[in-house]
Amino acid sequence: MKKTGPSLDWCIVRVGDDENWWVDSISDQENWDVEDLGIIDPKQFLHISELLDSMTEFGLESQMVDEAFFTFAIGEELKGGLVKLSRVRDSLLKAEDMLFALPDVLDEEKGPYADFLNHATQVRVSMLNELIEFAEPYTQDEMEEVLAEKQNNDFLEGQRSHFSDELLAILEFVPDGFAIDADLEEDPEKSKEEGEDYSDLETSLVEVSDKEEKLLPDEDLKWEEEDKEETTTPYEGGAPDEETK
Repeated sequence: MKKTGPSLDWCIVRVGDDENWWVDSISDQENWDVEDLGIIDPKQFLHISELLDSMTEFGLESQMVDEAFFTFAIGEELKGGLVKLSRVRDSLLKAEDMLFALPDVLDEEKGPYADFLNHATQVRVSMLNELIEFAEPYTQDEMEEVLAEKQNNDFLEGQRSHFSDELLAILEFVPDGFAIDADLEEDPEKSKEEGEDYSDLETSLVEVSDKEEKLLPDEDLKWEEEDKEETTTPYEGGAPDEETK
């Protein structure tokens, strides 16, 4: 079935308990099964788009992104918390409006979305090997094995798999024991200087705090002495006996 086919014109979606959007019904019931069929909302895709943008310099082909999704715009709000989405044919990466993205999973093994996932995984592995000094080059097979184990564990725990989770697992993947992105982008010398500055500030605060703690008892004592002087009862007896000469 071609993406421009007339039968896929709309879908009705709802927010699940997991705060993800799920398809409740769809115009093309012949080719789509809506059971556990998720759809990526605009906010989710905005985050995904930022991650994809960071992978462009490592070989990501943006054209594959547009080919992997059917795009929908908000049509109207229905009763029961449902929203009707209307099919549009805009580029996800270039559209000015916020769009929902439904992965093209009509052919789960060889379709555009499957090709995109494979391509994104390859690029992510290249990115990891470029940014992290592994003892041996990290492989796509190793990454896919880790992801498959996670998906299997989620399934055993009864968690529904959503397309956004599947994508983020790939685009944010880092092997256990390693880190990239913000940690590697920081200037070590600058971080060291900032660390020293914060250390000095913290030390000063501690010194002031200790000093205040030492002063408090003295100040309290001083105030108590002043109170005693102010509340002392005047001497009301007679004149003191004169010293006998």
